[in-house]
Amino acid sequence: MSADSDALGPWVDLVRRELGIDTPIDLAAILDVARVAAHGVARPAAPVTTFLLGAAAAQGIDPTEAAARIARLVEEREAGASGT
Repeated sequence: MSADSDALGPWVDLVRRELGIDTPIDLAAILDVARVAAHGVARPAAPVTTFLLGAAAAQGIDPTEAAARIARLVEEREAGASGT
């Protein structure tokens, strides 16, 4: 595990406590959505897309389903950009 990974868990726990967030999170899924957005769209898309993932979850959309839909959008965008 990297130093970044070692620091991330305690940081997430600290922020969740501060904001009173009891909802369990799938950190790996969030990081995967950020990676897909950053590499498939643009680096600044990562934080915006993960925010949108959280907003979708807040509206009752299953986070796993929302993440899959985001990944599909990125794939479609990349396919359109490459002309295939």
